[in-house]
Amino acid sequence: MHEWTEETERLAAGVLAYTTERLHLRPVPLDGPQTPTELAKEAGPTVTPSGIGGAEALRVFAEVLAPACISIDHPRYFSFIPCAPTPASTLFDLVVGASSIYGGSWMEGAGAVYAENEALGWLSQLAGLPPSAGGVFVQGGTLANLSALVAARHADQAARERAGLARPARYAIAASTEAHSSVSAAAAVMDVDIIGIEPEEDGRLTGEGLRRALAAAAAERPGLVPFVAVATAGTTNLGIVDDLSSVAEVAKAAGLWLHVDGAYGAAAMAAPSRRHLFEGIERADSFVVDPHKWLFSPFDCAALIYRDPELAKAAHSQHAAYLEPLRTGEEWSPSDYAVHLTRRARGLPFWFSLACYGTAAYSEAIERTLEVAAYAAGRVRRLPHLELICEPVLSIVAFYRKGWDDADYYSWSEELLSSGTGFVVPTSHQGRTAIRLAVVNPRSGEEDIDIILDSLS
Repeated sequence: MHEWTEETERLAAGVLAYTTERLHLRPVPLDGPQTPTELAKEAGPTVTPSGIGGAEALRVFAEVLAPACISIDHPRYFSFIPCAPTPASTLFDLVVGASSIYGGSWMEGAGAVYAENEALGWLSQLAGLPPSAGGVFVQGGTLANLSALVAARHADQAARERAGLARPARYAIAASTEAHSSVSAAAAVMDVDIIGIEPEEDGRLTGEGLRRALAAAAAERPGLVPFVAVATAGTTNLGIVDDLSSVAEVAKAAGLWLHVDGAYGAAAMAAPSRRHLFEGIERADSFVVDPHKWLFSPFDCAALIYRDPELAKAAHSQHAAYLEPLRTGEEWSPSDYAVHLTRRARGLPFWFSLACYGTAAYSEAIERTLEVAAYAAGRVRRLPHLELICEPVLSIVAFYRKGWDDADYYSWSEELLSSGTGFVVPTSHQGRTAIRLAVVNPRSGEEDIDIILDSLS
């Protein structure tokens, strides 16, 4: 099965033909899930002792399995945070797979690591971090946030050891109650506490809010020691950007590591119209942005960048006899900067797309999605049966349908999907069910917004 045969030749042609056809589709089919029973009936047994052959396996995928998956690049996929990879990034994902590149060490993947670091350098430059900053592409925002928080705690422990101080009874993460769920998940994995901070009325975490929460925690639980403050640059539900400057000021005064979770929203640093919202991110010790969200890379690709990569390396480098040959000098090994060892060079499709189109094209594409989001908010504002929750800060538009109960929202959402019209799952805000449109696909236009909103009349 490792030989190149005539059957392999035909399979290669079939795979390339399928890929080319899929990339040409405009619009792509929305498709949707099926039950396990339906899939078992249509696909039949596929893993057998003698195999079903490449042509048949590809047919089953194309005709049965792929249509049972929602197309995240459909222009009316507005749920969660969509993904709209560029053709160049998708095509290069094939190249990465075919090239058998290991992306964990410089020794084994120097060229790939160099290219990934070029892309990371652009993101770091957008944030205003020093040229010495650096990081790694990981699976997603959850792993990126966990890795940054592990590095933050390790740095605090090292500083305490140098000062001759004992390890605290309990460590804690200070974060807004609107922070992404991965922050709480990381706290559970690390066995640390959360100091939850209620945001201001506009939904933003501020320095004053952080100051009050730290003071209250110190008074109520003297043995609890915070080691990091987490700010969010674009909350997942509403797209709110915290007051990064004031949070940075208080965090630094308290001796805390500042981590900025911009998995969704930090991409807007590339949009001139929104860059001012991120003032203060240049003071972060680490930040996250996911190219597979609003930077048009295929899954899975999250960028984690540190102000001082050596602190992360001290926390994450793994040591074993068989790994020592990889440590040949000052070369950059991505496995040293996150909770992982084996890794694919998942940043290469993003790098290739940046190299192909140029960073100006990215700015234009993000600005276009912001225009469409503004159009959606304007229409919601004018329609008497809809109620805008807040003015969109980035590209998320959230609103209520007046007179509806929970069942109405969910039946409407199910009908949208089953009819192939769109994919919009309900969310909630302050305990009330709502509709949320996340616009990150440059192929989503005003006409797509109209189709969704007109279905609510």
